Amino acid sequence: MKKTLIAISSGVVSAALLTTQIAAPLMAQESASQDSVYEQLELFGDIFERVRSEYVEEVDDKALIEAAIDGMLRSLDPHSSFLSVDDAEDMRVRTRGEFGGLGIEVTQEDGWVKVVSPIDDTPADEAGVEAGDFITHVDGESLLGLTLDESVDIMRGPVGSEIVITIAREGEPEPFDITIVRDTIKLTAVRVRTEGDTVVVRVTTFNEKTYSNLKDGLEDAIAELGGLENVNGVVLDLRNNPGGLLDQSIRVSDAFLEKGEIVSTRGRYAEDSDRFNATPGDLINDKPLVVLINGGSASASEIVAGALKDHRRAIIVGTKSFGKGSVQSVIPLRGESAMRLTTARYYTPSGRSIQALGVSPDIIVEQPRVARNEEAEDEAQNLRSEADLRGSLNNDSLTEDEIQQIEDDADNAKAAAELRKEDYQLAYAIDLLRGLSALNK
Repeated sequence: MKKTLIAISSGVVSAALLTTQIAAPLMAQESASQDSVYEQLELFGDIFERVRSEYVEEVDDKALIEAAIDGMLRSLDPHSSFLSVDDAEDMRVRTRGEFGGLGIEVTQEDGWVKVVSPIDDTPADEAGVEAGDFITHVDGESLLGLTLDESVDIMRGPVGSEIVITIAREGEPEPFDITIVRDTIKLTAVRVRTEGDTVVVRVTTFNEKTYSNLKDGLEDAIAELGGLENVNGVVLDLRNNPGGLLDQSIRVSDAFLEKGEIVSTRGRYAEDSDRFNATPGDLINDKPLVVLINGGSASASEIVAGALKDHRRAIIVGTKSFGKGSVQSVIPLRGESAMRLTTARYYTPSGRSIQALGVSPDIIVEQPRVARNEEAEDEAQNLRSEADLRGSLNNDSLTEDEIQQIEDDADNAKAAAELRKEDYQLAYAIDLLRGLSALNK
């Protein structure tokens, strides 16, 4: 017993000595690191005072400090930034669905302002601005060298005022100008309509109203078609959707899933991680679902597309999405300002990050830029058939109902052809659902 106690005591003493030997260098390193931080802060103070006293013009102290804070945050990644009082209020207004401007979501790439997506039915959308466009000049003044906030401030202005933006677009040999009249942007988060026996759900943004708009719109469209049994499927259109609120993307995904993970977020520390799962209940009772995405589909819309793809609940059609796989938290600061800070990455149910990679569609379908040859189409439509020949025999093997059904099918096919001219990707999605419906029957 005595030997055991001695052995234990000896072990405790050795452990204590070892701990002291390890802790001392660590404490010294931590102290040195703190000293370095304080030295850098003193350097910042010295520079600030020099600028205040010796710059060629008098400076605004508050603006100078805010610019320094914003520069610090922007050095982290393209999505972290300082929000002044006005910017913070503007963000709150945007999540409620109404704000002033051109109607574009932008980011910055290689020093230039890049359009993530135009917002449906806004001045920029109607003027022909496209996802992936680079805005190089505003009213003839170059944006190169300006921060994103500075560029956005230049593009803002009174409602009804005119602005000329210069666009550089892939496939175009030279930059070109687009004239836009600024307006109040009122976002309709979700628009739902029917195309034949298909329900088309267009989600333009993820704000506070998105899920409720989607649920109500789906219910109305299903009722219009006489019940879910008369619906062949749903197209969820997320093209040019720049994202928005994380919780709304989770609810929209959950609307079509019965169970399983929707998305997980992983922060710097393990305790900052979250996992969000679907709850029982599918708004369309497992009817076929096609999701449309393109290069303007970002953030929250990628969460939805990724979740539905990984669970094989939907067929993803279109082109690769934008690839924004990070989560930003808006953190209130003193004086009603705030900072937008990247606090986590998100992962699809399969555990894959889409950061800088995007969601790849199951079926790649490009939206044709060049209009089809209308003259050739007219010739094709003018081709004669057997029924046009003089004295041709009538078809007496069909009932009137069967003939009516054939005529209805022909009308639907004609409507589909017209839609194909207007929106080839959407027409492809609807055709895909019709094919799936025919196979199921």
